[in-house]
Order: sequence, then C-alpha cells, then structure tokens
Amino acid sequence: MRSSIGCVAAAVLLLSSVATAQFKGSPELKPNISETMVRQEGSGLMFGWFDPSKLTMQHNFSLSYQSFGGQGLSLGVYTNSLMYKFSDALDLQADVSLTHSPFSSFGRQFEKSLSGIFLSRAELNYRPTENTLFHIQYRQLPPLYWLGNGYRSYNFFDGLDRYQEGNR
Repeated sequence: MRSSIGCVAAAVLLLSSVATAQFKGSPELKPNISETMVRQEGSGLMFGWFDPSKLTMQHNFSLSYQSFGGQGLSLGVYTNSLMYKFSDALDLQADVSLTHSPFSSFGRQFEKSLSGIFLSRAELNYRPTENTLFHIQYRQLPPLYWLGNGYRSYNFFDGLDRYQEGNR
C-alpha cells in the first residue's frame, strides 16, 4: 500500500510539473495591423534623417527604332527620376536609366554594348534666396544620344570609332 501511495504521489508531482510548463501567464499580444502600417510622428528611416514624404519618383519608358543603310536598331530606355527635398532651399535629383536593345541587325555584341544601367543625371540645387541658385549637375548620356542627328558628314560607325579611339 505504501508503494502504491508513493507511486501515486510521484505521478501527481510529475504530471503537475508538466501541466505548469504549458500554462501561459499572460495573454499573447498581437500587433494591430493599422499600428504597423501607419508611420508614427517623429519616426523615420535612418534615425529620422530620411522622410519618405519628401521623396518623389517618376518613371519614363521610351522605345525607338532606327533604320539606315539597310540596317536596323531598336533601343528601349527606362528612366527612374528621383527627387528628395531636404528643405525648401535644398534638393537632390537623380535619373537612373536602364537601356536595352531588343533588336539590332548589327549583331549580338553590339546589342550587348548598348544594354546596361547608368546614372544619366544627378544634380544638387541650393537656392539660399529667391534670386540666387547654386546648381551642380552631372550628366552621362547613353551611346546613341551623342552621335548627332544624322545630318553630319560621317556615318554611324565613324562616330563610334572616334569615341573608342578617344578613350584608349
């Protein structure tokens, strides 16, 4: 009888320890969806230095096709224009472009040379007074933009050759 009382006591102690391990002391706190999506005042990305409401973004896509001398070339350009307004007097603007040539009768290597991502424009504008503007700008145009308008005396490849010789 004593051994059965000891077994029952051991079983009660063992089962009670398992039962308390599954007890939840406080209810689980679930975040409210509106609290996670709405930005709290004073908080911001990067320790409050970046305010998303001061950022504007515009997108542009152009697709062109040129044919000349029995040859053809297609060029697509996607441009993402960003502007961040630090204050009423200071803003930073940048254009990031992605170029792609979906078709070219000049060969795959030429298509690949036209494709890529580049920073086409970056500028910093500072206007300390209404009549004063400090404007610093960087521009990089894709290869086909600076070759001229087709009314020059040299042909298409002559312009490419001059560019490549100048950069060697």
